[in-house]
Amino acid sequence: MPRVHAPQEAAAFALSSPWGRTLTPAQAERVRAEVRERRIAKGSAICHAGAEVEFWKGVMEGLIKMSVVSAQGRHATLTGLAAGAWFGEGPVLRSRLWEFDGVALRDTRIALVPRATFLWLLDESPAFARFVIGQLSERLAQFASIIEAERLESAETRVARSLAWLYNPVLYPGVNQELELTQQEIGYLSGVPRQRVNRALKLMQEQDLVRVRYGAVHINNVAGLMGFRTEDGAGALR
Repeated sequence: MPRVHAPQEAAAFALSSPWGRTLTPAQAERVRAEVRERRIAKGSAICHAGAEVEFWKGVMEGLIKMSVVSAQGRHATLTGLAAGAWFGEGPVLRSRLWEFDGVALRDTRIALVPRATFLWLLDESPAFARFVIGQLSERLAQFASIIEAERLESAETRVARSLAWLYNPVLYPGVNQELELTQQEIGYLSGVPRQRVNRALKLMQEQDLVRVRYGAVHINNVAGLMGFRTEDGAGALR
């Protein structure tokens, strides 16, 4: 069982987040008293589909892959979560059960806001409620974009979309222009084999959308990544 750590750094992370900065002193004090931190080793689970939702979670440090598995064992990657991201508002509000699996691609630190605290903030803070609505809206747009790329476009387009969404200012506030991602990690996040990731990065670099160096990708043009297409047509992943 991952160890739950004392809250000081998790509280600082939460209260410096965009939603945390909107809270009143009394609201901030409750968050400070109740938030916790959990450290997850690389390859370990962050959450399991079907498990009870106890916390709304924020990524203090690390990288997470979110995915689903069908009853027949088919696996689909939904998205990646980088440092600064908060997630789980949908399951917290709707079903009380996680609807996807989360796995740490690196050693990861997670801030844990208890479900009861999250729901209390929704009732007490209009600014927090607006933040959550914005999160849900952006997440819906993200999943629609990913589904479009998976069904209608090439594997290379899926790679470009996955990178572009990591720069969404609502879902991933404060991300640096250079992402410290290996090609293997990009493959995990986009659900694309490494050789196709390599091809995608070369094509995007030729169009000056990205600059690639060992273990990192510098993003030059986020809008260009969102509109990236390959000339080999609607290429389902093969």
